Amino acid sequence: MRYAFRAAIASLLLLWLPAIYAADSGWIESPQNNHAKVRFQAEPTDGAGDETHLLLSVSLEKGWKTYWRSPGEGGVAPVIAWQDPSTQADWFWPTPARFDVAGITTQGYHDNVTLPIVIKGKVPEKLAGTLTLPTCSNVCILTDYDFNLDLHASGDQGDFASRFASAMGQIPIAQGLTDKVSAGYRQGTLVISAERAQGWQQPELFIDSLEGSSFGKPSVKVDGPLAQITVPVTDEWGDKAGDLTGKPVSAVLADRGIAQQLDLKMEPLAPATQSSIALWQVALMALAGGFILNLMPCVLPVLGMKLGSILQVEQRDRKSVRVQFLASSAGIISSFLALALLMTVLRYSNQTLGWGIQFQNPWFIGFMVIVTALFTANLLGLFEINLPSAMTTRLATQKRGGLKGNFAEGAFATLLATPCSAPFLGTAVAFALAAPLPVLWGLFLMLGIGMSLPWLMIATWPGLALRLPRPGRWMLRLRVALGLLMLAASLWLLSLMLNHISLQSVLIVAAVFLLALVVGSLRRYGKRNTAIAVCVSLLVAGLVMLAAALSYTNGAKPLQDAVKWQPLTEQAIAQAVADNKVVFVDVTADWCVTCKANKFNVLLREDVQKALTADNVVALRGDWSRPSKPINDFLQKRGSVAVPFNQIYGPGLPSGEILSPLLTRDAVLQGLQDARGDK
Repeated sequence: MRYAFRAAIASLLLLWLPAIYAADSGWIESPQNNHAKVRFQAEPTDGAGDETHLLLSVSLEKGWKTYWRSPGEGGVAPVIAWQDPSTQADWFWPTPARFDVAGITTQGYHDNVTLPIVIKGKVPEKLAGTLTLPTCSNVCILTDYDFNLDLHASGDQGDFASRFASAMGQIPIAQGLTDKVSAGYRQGTLVISAERAQGWQQPELFIDSLEGSSFGKPSVKVDGPLAQITVPVTDEWGDKAGDLTGKPVSAVLADRGIAQQLDLKMEPLAPATQSSIALWQVALMALAGGFILNLMPCVLPVLGMKLGSILQVEQRDRKSVRVQFLASSAGIISSFLALALLMTVLRYSNQTLGWGIQFQNPWFIGFMVIVTALFTANLLGLFEINLPSAMTTRLATQKRGGLKGNFAEGAFATLLATPCSAPFLGTAVAFALAAPLPVLWGLFLMLGIGMSLPWLMIATWPGLALRLPRPGRWMLRLRVALGLLMLAASLWLLSLMLNHISLQSVLIVAAVFLLALVVGSLRRYGKRNTAIAVCVSLLVAGLVMLAAALSYTNGAKPLQDAVKWQPLTEQAIAQAVADNKVVFVDVTADWCVTCKANKFNVLLREDVQKALTADNVVALRGDWSRPSKPINDFLQKRGSVAVPFNQIYGPGLPSGEILSPLLTRDAVLQGLQDARGDK
């Protein structure tokens, strides 16, 4: 009898133990937490495999949540303490949700979530451990769930593979959501820029924690195919974060059911971005930048033309002066609005955006050469545009003749001004091109108003123009002087064609143009006057070049660039910074007048040359004379769309310092000293 009883007990145990140590734990609850339950499921194994798949399912009551692998500003992630400490497990995390409570943002899950886990290596017959699960509502609870799975047990596991595959389908993909993505960092701010051709609906970013740093709630701004996500960064105590440039950042970017895992390196970000500058401040910068464009040498010949047009008006009254200058102001403002339209079209066609990029196009340069050549010949009196007598009578009767010409003068001044980067202009244009379209149009309007301020001032007080002397013989000499200024502008524009055609072709065009001017002058003014004009022009040009050379070098040495410039790349900057070198970045273009001024006034100075050729200095130069996607990407990553652009890196400036568009000797030398970390 006793033997039969023992046999029955043994049989019951044999039937019961597989239920306890089955590959499915069933739903496990804890008396300390009736708001959550968990379940473990694993595929049976014969012990010969290299990995085992495990599913952890969590069911939460309404109003309760648990946390993602990086909880955010509060909370802890779920964790398993394995009975066998050598167990190697890889967790896979579905896309989380964001919870904001009392100003604290966290990342996690609510309702139900299933986490796939892959056990690496040979797995023991029984897989056991303790899951510590955080759950929160108004209060937070840490609950331990013990589990023990018999991986050799047979059970109803026929659909496990499909359940595991379904759970893995909820894991963010490695690529496919974004076309291009990058991460930039400056002290206290991380900016992730992601491009997607089909646009964005409602992008969200979930970022992993980084040792020693804390990431706040991301702020997302979408503009067509570009999503820009700004994340505030502090240290673990909420104070100012250190330099994270070059460190890796892991995050998940999601948009309407599709998510992608991002593994990026934080590149340097420009110190000044639109998020740190108020809109009204940028508007004032646009106004000031537009105004200062009038002082740039690009616009000087057009201002001279405007002066000449006023002097040629025989009956100069306040009304006619006011109308002329209002028409020119309208030309300037309309041209800036046309540029805004061009930038809008380029943005939606995913093309390069930049200030003055039209001078990278040989057809545009050729058109400008022809226009300035015609203006030159007209100012020199070589030809006149004679209208039909009926039209002349009509214009004279209306006393409004030349309004189209005045409008064209304003438009022409705008075109010639775009190669110049006045102070404040780069920041304002960079802000505008990255801003929503209404802001872009508004800021370009402010640029136009700023440039037209001197013209509007004369339109408001015409007496300023009426004080000019009456027409006389001196006007002929003035027209010749203005013609020579326009000739210089035309030859400068022609020199820009060297980036697109051969030197021989440029010289032939220049020779034909100058020869045509000489022949026209011979017919118009005769041999004697033409010879005098040519000799005087050559003498003046020589004296100007000599005076400029002497002033740039203080009479010391001839102008010579001894700096060994290397090609500009992000890799070159990173390598030099890693080697504790000082890096001087110069992005320039042949069509950029301000770049030329910086070169001759500052970079070719003897003391600056000595500083740039030091052993611990690496000089990198990027040429934007022709379209260049690497240079464009380099500038946009630093919040710039215009040249000149100069930046200095070094042990003392690991994130880089951007210099003013108008360089000064003191600013360059001080920047190099700061980059070395000198006290």
